[in-house]
Amino acid sequence: MKHEDKATIGRREFLRTIGAGAGLAATAAVPLAAPASAAETDADKKKTRYQVTDHVKAFYRTNSYPKS
Repeated sequence: MKHEDKATIGRREFLRTIGAGAGLAATAAVPLAAPASAAETDADKKKTRYQVTDHVKAFYRTNSYPKS
């Protein structure tokens, strides 16, 4: 019976190949990203974030904050 050598890839070579592929994939994906836009406008920054409810009043009362 004849022993045939199979083409195998070593663990280190496999990891190098995977690492290079991941680096190329990340580099290729960067130009596809959309440009960042402003998160909030000035009007959004100034609007009321919550309503003064009984829950909020109780929080202020128990934590000794001034009344709103």
